[in-house]
This record gives sequence, C-alpha cells and structure tokens, in this order.
Amino acid sequence: MAAIDDLINQISDRVLRDRIRKETNRLQHNKKFGLVFEEHLPECTPLYDVKIKVGSKVAVKEKTIDNIFVVKKINNQIAVCNQLGTAKIKNIPLANLVAIAEFGDPIYPYLKKVDSISTAPKSNLWHELIEADNYHALQLLEYTYIRVVLVKSF
Repeated sequence: MAAIDDLINQISDRVLRDRIRKETNRLQHNKKFGLVFEEHLPECTPLYDVKIKVGSKVAVKEKTIDNIFVVKKINNQIAVCNQLGTAKIKNIPLANLVAIAEFGDPIYPYLKKVDSISTAPKSNLWHELIEADNYHALQLLEYTYIRVVLVKSF
C-alpha cells in the first residue's frame, strides 16, 4: 500500500494527515484487500449420501475439512486411512467419516427433496431451495436447466 502512503504524505494539514494515516493503518490490519485466499485446503464438498468404500476420499465429520484421507481398507466398521500427501495411516470409525469431492473432482449433482413450503396452495407458481456450495449449486442449475427455453406469446 505504498501508493496510499505516498498520497497521505502529501497532505499538508498535519492533524488531518495523522488521522488518515491512523485510519488506513487500522483498516490494513483489520480488512483484507484485493483477491483474498484464506488459509485452508482448496474447496472440498462433503458428499453425505455417498457410501464410503475402499479408494474413497474422506474427511472426518467436523465443521471444516482440515485433512483428507484415502480409504485403504475397511475392517469391522473401521476405515484404515492414508492421509493424502503423507505416509500417515489412521484408523477411523466409518460413522465419523464423510466422503468428499475436491474442487475439480467429478460429481454428479441431483436434487433431493427435503421439505416443502406452500404459501399459495392454489397457485401454479413454485420455487426450489437448493442447499449447496455456490459452485456446485450453479453446476446443478446449469445441468438441469440448460435446455429450458421460455417462450411468451402475445
């Protein structure tokens, strides 16, 4: 942010210059500017309905996907997993795992009805609520609605 520092230095009023410098310093430390990449693994999507089998990419069911594993064996509901990119082997109960797809992995989206809301039962209008990561929701919409053509006659 050297350019903004140069501009601030050109302000002749010392009090105003100090106030603006103080505010820009505060913003620089509290806000992220430009293209921001958070410190996390590339986007992963949990696939809760996918059965875990040998060869599946999985993660431990938590709020975030911090580690990705590949299932090497399954014995008595315990998955023997190899942490991706390392030689670490871990035994994890199947109930604690979820299959995942990394960004770029092929997945086959589908709509699964979870609930419905009717605000006007006699109307032909309807809405769909899609719960998904943005990228995958857009892929689904593109796939399911690619051939829809609206024609209005007068």
